[in-house]
Amino acid sequence: MMQGWQPLQDGDIVDIIAPGWATEPQVLKSSLEFLESWNLKGRVPKNFFKKNLTASNTDEARWSHLQAALQAKDSKVIWCLRGGYGSLRLLPYLEKMKKPLKAKLLIGISDITSLHNYLNHQWLWPSLHGVLLDRLGQKDLVSLKIKKEMKDLLWGKATEVTFKKLKPLNLAAKKIRQIKAPVVGGNLATLQASLGTPYEFDLQNKFLFLEDIGERGYKLDKMLVHFQQAGKFKNCRGILLGHFTHGDEPNGKNLVKKSLITWAHESKVPVFSGIESGHHINLRPVPFMTSATLSNNSDFQIVIQTGVIDTGVSAQ
Repeated sequence: MMQGWQPLQDGDIVDIIAPGWATEPQVLKSSLEFLESWNLKGRVPKNFFKKNLTASNTDEARWSHLQAALQAKDSKVIWCLRGGYGSLRLLPYLEKMKKPLKAKLLIGISDITSLHNYLNHQWLWPSLHGVLLDRLGQKDLVSLKIKKEMKDLLWGKATEVTFKKLKPLNLAAKKIRQIKAPVVGGNLATLQASLGTPYEFDLQNKFLFLEDIGERGYKLDKMLVHFQQAGKFKNCRGILLGHFTHGDEPNGKNLVKKSLITWAHESKVPVFSGIESGHHINLRPVPFMTSATLSNNSDFQIVIQTGVIDTGVSAQ
């Protein structure tokens, strides 16, 4: 067990990076204005955006921005501007970097899963699956309730996140009384891209949180079966399903929910739905690599702490 991330204070610097796609200049401006409304100072790298085929800038430039943010001694948080695609291209650079002595909090979702996965497993740093900065800067894309929850967590006013009334989707889940283990994961398709690489995720004595957008039912089943056939669920303590949005079939039907339930029934790993996080206006924050307890009292719930890092080694 190790200490978690440092709470923010008014006036703190937030390093902004765009390891995936770029945004419009106005969106970047509104994102900075949002941080100002929270009495934070957003710091944007020089030459932030440059026309590139796949991402917001060249690999070398995006890496230099990430490296500078990781090494900066005057900031506690790295907040990703947008998702899209590009983060996994930075992992070979990250592998060559010496781990800083002080952990820094990374915030983001979707494509940022690649960076969460590396920092959680390679450096044993906590991170936060939380709203991307570009969405916070745009009107009506994030609810006021979620903004308040995010701010309370970052300022240390709240030290845990609780997800209540989880729905057990198979017999293994219904049998659970209590499990303690850290949560890792993120975007399903992004995690799949790590299989067979040096950056493959480790689920031993951990909960796996999953969410996705734009994937049809059969594709979700295909990815989950791939994980299973690759042996990734061995010793996994449980799977926590978040939002799976915009996965309609060509005929307009949506088979996402049915596909996930069918797969869960076949799984020997406990599977739960009900984590309110993903590509949705109600994207609640999910702390990764911190102490978490899933229990069944009157109903199933999981309490995820922010103050203590849990590597999963001592999970019960």
